[in-house]
Amino acid sequence: MSRIDELIERLCPDGVEFRELKSVAKIVGGRDYKEFGEGEIPVYGSGGIMTYVDTAAYEGPSVLLPRKGSISNIFYVDGPFWNVDTIFYTEIDESLINPRYFYHVMLNEHIEKLNTANAARPALTRKVLDAIRIPVPPMEVQEEIVRVLDSFAELEAELEAELEAELEARKAQYAFYRNRMLDDITADEVPLSKLAAIGTGSHDTKDAIDGAEYAFYARGTLPLRLNTYDFDETAVITAGDGAGVGKVFHYVDGKYALHQRAYRMVPNKELLDSRFFFHVLNAHFYDYIMTNCVSSSVASIRKKMLDNFPIPLPSLEEQRQIATDLDKFDALVNDITQGLPAEIEARRKQYAYYRDRLLAFKEKTA
Repeated sequence: MSRIDELIERLCPDGVEFRELKSVAKIVGGRDYKEFGEGEIPVYGSGGIMTYVDTAAYEGPSVLLPRKGSISNIFYVDGPFWNVDTIFYTEIDESLINPRYFYHVMLNEHIEKLNTANAARPALTRKVLDAIRIPVPPMEVQEEIVRVLDSFAELEAELEAELEAELEARKAQYAFYRNRMLDDITADEVPLSKLAAIGTGSHDTKDAIDGAEYAFYARGTLPLRLNTYDFDETAVITAGDGAGVGKVFHYVDGKYALHQRAYRMVPNKELLDSRFFFHVLNAHFYDYIMTNCVSSSVASIRKKMLDNFPIPLPSLEEQRQIATDLDKFDALVNDITQGLPAEIEARRKQYAYYRDRLLAFKEKTA
């Protein structure tokens, strides 16, 4: 008999009380964050962390429940945070329920099945969430369940750390091969201004809308979202200032919106292959920018620096062959469908199995 079975037999042999969610936690809506300054406090939407500000809505611990958009995402936050209107936070009655236990229970509820809108823009209401029935065993039972389920989560985190290390090694391998191929090019170099159109966008980060239709490229590694687009083209995007200068690149083929301090570079297809160009930027742009950038408190790029960036220019046929080879190698070294990812998926399934089993309480009758 497991420790949990022993506790249940001793503390609640006749079953456990089920309560509506509203009796164990208060659901609180989110608000806009754009009036605040930059800081270290995460801003959550239903898709996850959007940015960081200097003001908190709540100090935690809390379980964040989606309101619209990515309604399968549930987050546990044990610290200060802000939430926008696409996600709720909860003020948990810790005299009744362990916050981590509440988190595991909510994951087990598969709340995406409670969608009150349509598949294109799913949504959940406070009323629907408040009515979810939560098993509330004695605190000692809750704590033991948390211990068991958190151990699975910790193992998954360890495996993900191993995967990250493996991916970094693969990226280094790709970079070595890429640089060697590009350094062997003997063609003359041509300034980028003669090979591509270069410009910026018009939007600010505060224009972002969580869960909106179009990718909105700003200065970070992950795109934001916006309901309008500025361009429909094949381009390479890079940050104009901030921590991403010389390091952040996005290859875009389609509709997108652009930040006012991000640059779009659109190759002339008759002269420059877009994928070849992307690989050249990844190989040499950072070193070029670091020796030419304007630096006060934040590194910054000026358009003239982009105009003068030298591009080795072999024939289009050779460019395409190099791009094809590098794309294949990039796909190979970044293939994460084998090995550790499969083990992580197995651990997730194991966690879900035990979570389902451990939370399958018999309800106590009056």
